[in-house]
Amino acid sequence: MTTHIPREADWDQAPGLLEGAMDLELTAQQCNLRYWLQAVPQGTLRGRPDGHDPALKVGEHMKKGPFFDALTQEYSFRALAEEKATRVLSFLVANAPDNDTMEFYSTQLLDECRHSMIFRNHLLSLGIPEHRLVQAVDEFASPYRETVLVPLEDRCLEVMRDNRDFIGGVVMMTIILEGALAPAAELSERKWRPINPAAAEIDKGAGIDEIRHLTVGADVGRRHLLAHPEDKDRVVEMIREGMNMWDELPTHQMVYDREVRFQEGLTQYADLVGDYEIWPGRRLLDTTPQERQDTADQWSDDMKEKRLKYMGLEEALV
Repeated sequence: MTTHIPREADWDQAPGLLEGAMDLELTAQQCNLRYWLQAVPQGTLRGRPDGHDPALKVGEHMKKGPFFDALTQEYSFRALAEEKATRVLSFLVANAPDNDTMEFYSTQLLDECRHSMIFRNHLLSLGIPEHRLVQAVDEFASPYRETVLVPLEDRCLEVMRDNRDFIGGVVMMTIILEGALAPAAELSERKWRPINPAAAEIDKGAGIDEIRHLTVGADVGRRHLLAHPEDKDRVVEMIREGMNMWDELPTHQMVYDREVRFQEGLTQYADLVGDYEIWPGRRLLDTTPQERQDTADQWSDDMKEKRLKYMGLEEALV
């Protein structure tokens, strides 16, 4: 008997994160627990318990120097971010108003916990001793753990735990957090593909999950606001405050620092990259840290605009 895997969860057929997150429409009713049990373990994760094909090995160029610095900083930050997302999502599960959204956010909680695990464990492939892994993650993610992750976590806990605000939590996850971070994950998959294929596959698998999180989250928000239009003004203001908060955090400096180290690696290992194009018509070797960051920012703006319009919240863009 052949198990049917939905296209958006199929490793070989799923769209890219940007395309899927902006163009697909999925609902919590579709993406319930039964959907997840069939589509994710038997589709996206089949043969990839660590997020990538086990046959893919990490090259020596990744175990020291600029590429090591860039990836350990990135994956440590993302491992902690996903860990914190897992913990705050437990309150969104608790506040879910019906079985479909409870089941969906339970699966998202497990997805985020798995992402944290695979980002963290990939550091072992880069040569970090297992007994130092937790300490190393904290060291590599510093200082942005305190200046970026803690303020975001505090705000999410205020909304989801203290205020028990379900729609507020949906908006925080869909627009403010995952919606802002997803384009950087897309950039990561593209730039690591010729250098560390295992990391690129880790990013691809996480991106397939994020398509589901972003599209279902947008639909949950849209349906709630259609049923409760009295919440719209409050949600619009929450989004504006969240975007202002994001702008005040040192996220751009964090990403730029990593891109500078990545650029040094490109110069040192240009032969590994060759004529690979990070996007059509643009060789990775010809890009700069600022160009890659600006491109990810533009992707983020485009995604945010499309999803807010879909949810009927375009006023938040003003």
